[in-house]
Amino acid sequence: MVFIVKVPGINGLGKTNGCEKAGNAILKSLYDIHSNEQGIPIDVKLLDIEEIHLDNSNLTLSNKLIYENSLEMFQEKPKTIFIGGDHSISFSIAKAFLDYCGKEKKKSCLVVFDAHADCMKPMKEPTHEEWLRKLIEEGFPSENVLLVGVRNIWKDEIVFLKEKKIQMISMNQLNDDLHETCDTIMEFSNGKELYVSLDVDVVDPVFAPGTGYPESGGLTSRQFLYLIQRINKAKNLRAVDIVEINPEKDNNDITVKLGAKIVSELI
Repeated sequence: MVFIVKVPGINGLGKTNGCEKAGNAILKSLYDIHSNEQGIPIDVKLLDIEEIHLDNSNLTLSNKLIYENSLEMFQEKPKTIFIGGDHSISFSIAKAFLDYCGKEKKKSCLVVFDAHADCMKPMKEPTHEEWLRKLIEEGFPSENVLLVGVRNIWKDEIVFLKEKKIQMISMNQLNDDLHETCDTIMEFSNGKELYVSLDVDVVDPVFAPGTGYPESGGLTSRQFLYLIQRINKAKNLRAVDIVEINPEKDNNDITVKLGAKIVSELI
């Protein structure tokens, strides 16, 4: 049974206000999906759903709660879907994932789908713009991090990515051969515990307008769903987060519905 957790955390310096409402909006939209594309019936009432209750005015406490709850879930659940929230929540979840893997003497692997690298110089409590750099600086092995779909990188981030030799799959690579790219991702995660982070802005804003930092030239929703369907077949997939969906910036619930579709394909 897949475990679903709402994590309404935001730390985007005011730029991601509204993302905390995504969890409820996505699960409400999930009621309209009667089965996924694998033919599995979807009944929201039967799903195992919880929420980490957060006070976004107290970031230290929020990060502590996300970490502690996530660590417990990794110890008890075979696979967990975390619904944000903005991308700052991924820092504490991935930190818990790293510590869990360490205790179990397993290798941790992180695949991030994002239009941005999120590797600016971090603040004390990392925002959605630096969470990944903070995570790597605190011990997540950079050789086990793969960035997919990044297409707008700051100069400081380019230096950091090169210094840490972080592997990336460009949009052109994805576009040239989506099937081969999936194989590459599977090979990258082979022999490791896999955590996949999905920032909805990896999708072109035509298909996902409800996000804070839309970037042209992204994936189609169909391409994104195909990637998720392939990744979901991986036996080593332990966690997925879905972040940066903002219902307040959406257009006819297009992005929220995509979020619900993603959840349905992961069940």
